[in-house]
Amino acid sequence: MDIIILTSNLFGSASLHLKELSTSEKVKIKMVVLSEGKILNKKKHYLRRFKKFRKVGLLGALNGIRMRKWYTDRVFEYVEIEPIDKLCKDMGIPFKTTPTINCNKTLEIFEEAKVGLGLSIGNTYISKKVFSIPKYGMINIHYEELPEYQNAIGVIWQLYNKSTHTGYTIHEIDRHIDTGDILKKERMPILFRDSLKHTVANTYANIWKKATKGMKLVVEDFEHHQENKNPQTNGKIYTTPSGYEFLMVIKNFKQLKRTVKTKNPSNYHP
Repeated sequence: MDIIILTSNLFGSASLHLKELSTSEKVKIKMVVLSEGKILNKKKHYLRRFKKFRKVGLLGALNGIRMRKWYTDRVFEYVEIEPIDKLCKDMGIPFKTTPTINCNKTLEIFEEAKVGLGLSIGNTYISKKVFSIPKYGMINIHYEELPEYQNAIGVIWQLYNKSTHTGYTIHEIDRHIDTGDILKKERMPILFRDSLKHTVANTYANIWKKATKGMKLVVEDFEHHQENKNPQTNGKIYTTPSGYEFLMVIKNFKQLKRTVKTKNPSNYHP
């Protein structure tokens, strides 16, 4: 299968997927594309951010900013990430940049690549004009269970719902975010540590590592997974926790940590 990888992170899980996919004799990575995330429509961008701010409140917005490091810098304490442009150079894989995901340059790059399948790793909304270019469309990896946690950041909302497990889902991309047919999903335990931020980071790193194996299986035998895909029903959409919701996350985390420490010590790593 000839593929093209689209990502919006120079340092992110796409680097891990690239390494894993490059070991397969059934997969040919024709190109990696990095979206630089430039703001082309400032009015639309800031209006969207304002609406989200009104929904989660000031405390929720501040917590959202604080949590960003939990999913980046903190994760890097548990898994080694190389910049994807350097990896491509070392592997001899063509690497290109585009100003933003859905601009004309992205369309041109995808058209020129002429691949069977597109992989989205670490992106926001992708329009149909982009995801419909590859022969078999595009697939996305969501680091949480679907359809239960659409658009949700991993682990946090599971803790809010008093759950001790999380997971990842590989699904087809359609017109909406995280709503496409499911090709593969895997559940795994939350790996509790003494602090919430390290619990999130440790678990997220584990999800990244396991998800690369799952993505490789899907791409290597895509037709099989596509024939056996499952449509999503009764999905629930999440966003950044509000101040009150974040306090509930902290409360539930402390309670669950005590329970796991006693009943499932293998999932507790102080």
